[in-house]
Amino acid sequence: MTPDDSTLDPARLQRLLEVGRGLLSELQLDAILDRLLETARDLTGARYAAIGILTEDRSELARFVTRGVDQETHRAIGHLPRGRGVLGALIDDPQPLRLHDVSSDARSYGFPSGHPPMSTFLGVPVMIRGEAWGNLYLTEKAGAADFGADDEESIIVLADWAAIAIENARLYGALDARRAELERAVRRLEATSAIAEALGTETNLERVLELIVKRARALVSARGVLVLLSDGEYLVVAAAAGQVSRATERLPIAQTRYGDVLRTSAPLRVDDVDAEVSLDSALLGVPDASTALLVPLVYRGRPLGVLCAFDRVEGAAVFDGEDEQVLRAFAASAATAVATARTVEGDRLRSALASAEGERRRWARELHDETLQALGGLKVLLSGAARTDDPAALRSTVRGAVEQVTREIENLRSLITELRPASLDELGLEPALLTLVARTEATQGLEIEHHIDLGPPAARLPPELETAVYRVAQEALTNVAKHARASRVQLDVERRDDIVRLTISDDGVGYDPEQPTAGFGVVGMRERVALAQGTLLVEPAEPGTRIAATFPVTAP
Repeated sequence: MTPDDSTLDPARLQRLLEVGRGLLSELQLDAILDRLLETARDLTGARYAAIGILTEDRSELARFVTRGVDQETHRAIGHLPRGRGVLGALIDDPQPLRLHDVSSDARSYGFPSGHPPMSTFLGVPVMIRGEAWGNLYLTEKAGAADFGADDEESIIVLADWAAIAIENARLYGALDARRAELERAVRRLEATSAIAEALGTETNLERVLELIVKRARALVSARGVLVLLSDGEYLVVAAAAGQVSRATERLPIAQTRYGDVLRTSAPLRVDDVDAEVSLDSALLGVPDASTALLVPLVYRGRPLGVLCAFDRVEGAAVFDGEDEQVLRAFAASAATAVATARTVEGDRLRSALASAEGERRRWARELHDETLQALGGLKVLLSGAARTDDPAALRSTVRGAVEQVTREIENLRSLITELRPASLDELGLEPALLTLVARTEATQGLEIEHHIDLGPPAARLPPELETAVYRVAQEALTNVAKHARASRVQLDVERRDDIVRLTISDDGVGYDPEQPTAGFGVVGMRERVALAQGTLLVEPAEPGTRIAATFPVTAP
């Protein structure tokens, strides 16, 4: 029909313009379809209206939306049409179709049981970019009249408006989905980066494992997350977060899906946990789990364990490919953090053992070179005295023996004090440091200026902190005496708020940071400061060397 042949009156044209503007303002497909069907019924006086949306190959109807048919009638009809008979005619030939009696048409398949009677029919295709997207169907015009040319023309215009609105909604939906996908990707990238950064700065294995399970749970919105670490023929539950009751601590690697993930280093998604006999989530303290995502922790080709997530609490009901991809990327960072923490823990243990062995060798040398030798000399002296009959000589030997025993008692007392000064336990850090300064001055010939300000005497520091500060000061002064060839030392200890600062400077030969250190020395000081969560700086000064340590104060 050409514009010159238009039978539309001005009122209907105005109505179509208003409807067009309304349709174009909608961005949700269901709202557009609802408005389209109601407007089509209103414009034509049809009792029933429906729109059939085609499948992608345009061979049948994928969706059928109706108006005018109540829910009870829908249930009586049963399955909605797929596009056969008269409805299929518009699929095969997308052209407007008007019928006086649809049931008498040769193409009609008839109506199913429970279907309301329908006679007059008007069908118009909805074309988007030159291709059929669906068909608009109207039946039972009011007054038992046939649909006329004006009805057909109105519905064609309405279908054109609808096609534009539907395409806009599809584009908006695609853009909105893409935007949401990009936002999710950005959020997960930010989370993964934050996780990698947090893990990269943490070397305590227990803390690393805690971070892994908590961040992994947040990353995939899981009900519960566990880390299983390989230990011989078993997997050990190393950490858990969420709704996990920790029913067991060890699982055999053999004949379990967890072991399969460890052996193959391949992730596993399970949409029905009950169907997996060898995936008993209740053993791990996650009873009644429905879905699972298992990802291996692999470091340099070596499997370390398995990261297990159970049940999503937000979004989709099951873990999808995106969850798997995100958790795999996270697991790579997590595996590196676990391996690093284990290495640091091993190095720390080896360092502590080496330091302890160095101390044992030191005390053994002290006892052998001084006390044992002195006791041996005392034995020879007394053995010689036992063979003499001269009372004067005997008394002289006894006096000498008493003096020698007295000296060795002092030497042993000095060793005991170095091992654990009684004043540190009984009086506190400041008296113990003052005793240490006096003893070092007397035995090593050093001039030590000191300033100690730890607040009121009653305000004792935690015992572990007092021991750490004392031992670092003791080792620093020992190093100065043995290696620095210094004559003067400055020792400062002060507490400011929740920080204790220890500084020791000498006027000796200096410290070369490139020169490796051995024995207890600097290694031992670093170990003690690290265990106290403090910081240690050893640097050359002008002249000599400067050692600066800070210790955080926690409640005793």
